Amino acid sequence: MDTRVQHVSDVPARRRPRRRVRVLLGSGVAALTLTAGLASPLNPAPEEAEASSTAKKETLTVAVAQSVDSLSPFLAQRLVSTSIHRLMYEYLTNYDPKDARTVPGLATKWEPSADKLTWTYTIRDNSKWSDGKQATAEDAAWTFNKIMTDEGAATINASYVSNFKKVTAPSPEKLVIELKKPQATMTAIDVPIVPKHEWEKVKDFGKFNNDEKFPIVGNGPFILTDYKKDKFVKLAPNRKFWRGAPKFDELVFKTYKDQDAAVAALKKGEVSFVAGQPSLTPAQAAELKNVPNVKVNDAPGRRFFALATNPGAKTKSGKKFGDGHPALLDQKVRQALFLAVDRKTIVDKVFQGHAVEGEGYIPPRFSDYFWKPAADQKLAHDPKKAARLLDEAGYKKNGDGKRVGKDGKPLDFRILCHATDPMDKSIGNYLKEWWGELGIGLEVQCLDNVTDPWYAGEYDLAFDGWSVNPDPDYVLSLHICDALPSKPGATSPTDNFICDKKYDELYKKQQAEYDPAKRQDLVKQMQSRLYDTGYMNILAYPNAVEAYRTDQIKSITTMPSDAGNIYGQDGYWGWWSAVPADEEAGSDDGTSAGVVIGIAAGAVVLIAAGAFVALRRRATAEERE
Repeated sequence: MDTRVQHVSDVPARRRPRRRVRVLLGSGVAALTLTAGLASPLNPAPEEAEASSTAKKETLTVAVAQSVDSLSPFLAQRLVSTSIHRLMYEYLTNYDPKDARTVPGLATKWEPSADKLTWTYTIRDNSKWSDGKQATAEDAAWTFNKIMTDEGAATINASYVSNFKKVTAPSPEKLVIELKKPQATMTAIDVPIVPKHEWEKVKDFGKFNNDEKFPIVGNGPFILTDYKKDKFVKLAPNRKFWRGAPKFDELVFKTYKDQDAAVAALKKGEVSFVAGQPSLTPAQAAELKNVPNVKVNDAPGRRFFALATNPGAKTKSGKKFGDGHPALLDQKVRQALFLAVDRKTIVDKVFQGHAVEGEGYIPPRFSDYFWKPAADQKLAHDPKKAARLLDEAGYKKNGDGKRVGKDGKPLDFRILCHATDPMDKSIGNYLKEWWGELGIGLEVQCLDNVTDPWYAGEYDLAFDGWSVNPDPDYVLSLHICDALPSKPGATSPTDNFICDKKYDELYKKQQAEYDPAKRQDLVKQMQSRLYDTGYMNILAYPNAVEAYRTDQIKSITTMPSDAGNIYGQDGYWGWWSAVPADEEAGSDDGTSAGVVIGIAAGAVVLIAAGAFVALRRRATAEERE
């Protein structure tokens, strides 16, 4: 999903980065710094004065191809939704936009006990909800306890709290989390903290989408003021935000089902920024390269693009459902399909070089966790070997060149495709050709909504992609048995109904391992296991290819700062830092790199957890998607 970018993450976390980085400049437009001239995040700017009623309203409009699945942080999985939640709510911690290491968020410091079973967080005293009430440790404790005790509230974020034994707030500025066993991800709990006084009114967390009353109370840099399904999401600056208010008067995420229409809107100046689905196509990027006042940002992304096979949809209790093709339960069949795929052709012809060939589950941008198969393990492009595996599995060609099973039925598959993603469609055509040469039929089902058939288990294969966070725990958790749905068709954090005991054992070990090197090795073992089972095949790591108007946006922060993405960041840095093009020269005090440089390591206090701070990692969905 993706955040899935989507599920198909639409996976995201919720679903879809690279080695080479190219920044394309519109003709006649000077190169603009991609870091914003704002005060350091750990040295907030003073509260901005209210804008004059006669002043021109500065609106930053972001064109997105993905629809919001839910405005509830307890239910949302798609990249667009989880990105918006990062703007609305604070998390306990955040990630430095320069290098993604952990920095303070709602919590200013954290301290583990000697046995690592109790974590104490100091909650900042200068964070207020947009209705004027103080944000406290009680809000955080209530958020986590609700996820721990309410099935609906646990829909998406259950993996974060599954090891929590008890969460309390002894005082407004102290949050205490007691664990069942040590957990090495305690500075990467990517759960939005919500205001207890608003959310305790909710009766059914599994159905409440947080879209009934506006503005929505939050404590992030933006306040969500209006929403219309499949049309737009509107946000205003939170003037009470402790880091300082954003400089644009309004931020709008506008939905475009047709990506070409979104690009056309950018060229006309009707939108400020185009993210794509989740990236621009090579043709679109090339088209925009020479458009005046348009800048294309082409950088290593944080997503992977994959083929996912239906391993036999089932619930936690083992109840099977859906109509996935039974042939895909055979590892040889799955591996045969992947051996017939030419990744180099996909990168060269479809992505036209704006991607890196896929290997392990974690993109190379996260070098600590990046893994690639050994030479004798790799499923390299080998159609002849693919044909042999199909023969061995009992699917031989008949007189018409079609693969048939022992029952005489032809081997035909369906693949879910995002109708809004041109890359899905292009790769689908290649798969039809490659698998057709093996004698396998393929129907490419491009739908506006892939989520429903995905959760219903009514697919054989699907284009899948997720955004990965600096710490990979969340995207790894998408494949554990506990992520399976409680009942057929229910929304759940599973990406693809995978349930493998060996994988589960490795997941539990990595989650409890504080030694960075040992944890990295365990994560790589998990990727190796996922690779060998053949349920997921990573085709590519696409670049983040996006564009914005330099006559509307003067500067904006990428993540990482040297060469990174703007849309779908692990934080709110891009939209919070964005400076309107007509901002008076010098109004940013000349600190154009302040957002990136100002986050001092000493601001993060980790007592008795030095090794844990080395945890410069993490992953989601967000993304899913």
